[in-house]
Amino acid sequence: MNSKLIWGKHSPLSALSGAGLLIMASSRLAFAVFCSGGILWVYSLTALLFYSAEKFMPRKGKFFIYLFFISLFCSMYILIMSFLNPILLSASWFFLVLIPPCFIGSRLFAASETREIEIQEILLKIAVEAAFLCILLIAISLIREPLGIGSLSFPGGSYGIIEIFSPREDGEGFVPIRLLSASAGGLLILGLCVSAFQYLKNQISHREDE
Repeated sequence: MNSKLIWGKHSPLSALSGAGLLIMASSRLAFAVFCSGGILWVYSLTALLFYSAEKFMPRKGKFFIYLFFISLFCSMYILIMSFLNPILLSASWFFLVLIPPCFIGSRLFAASETREIEIQEILLKIAVEAAFLCILLIAISLIREPLGIGSLSFPGGSYGIIEIFSPREDGEGFVPIRLLSASAGGLLILGLCVSAFQYLKNQISHREDE
């Protein structure tokens, strides 16, 4: 099968299963980077599981076995971050737990269940989907936080977050658009990104047809 890596049948934007994760975790850059680490961790270990254990998986009940391990990988990341950055974890764990449902909702998981595509192609597409989700998450956060809060943050420091710059205390200068930092603002930006993506996709498809 020669589906496109970005907009094909098994692409991350084909069903937008991670829309909730993208909206909640992109309110600040620190959250986006923190969540991106979880995405890469869970997707990488899941790809390794697909590659090493596919031959030993039973036909019946394979879904629940994979669901258990994907949730276990996410729990491992949360446990590790509880030692490295517990303060940031306390403010972001509720969207980290959305990573397993995001992957389970992906068509890649369904394709692995039905063996619709080969395991080697699934591994490649898992890597592409994880990278694409992380890039999109960080890109949206780079829009929402500076324009919606007036700051830019990064994980680290004694308070869990290091602010590279923040709004002036006297209230002068740039006035943030608070709507962008809310969930409605994230949904708005995500919708604009998807619309722009679909427009570019249609333009490319039209040129290929010609």
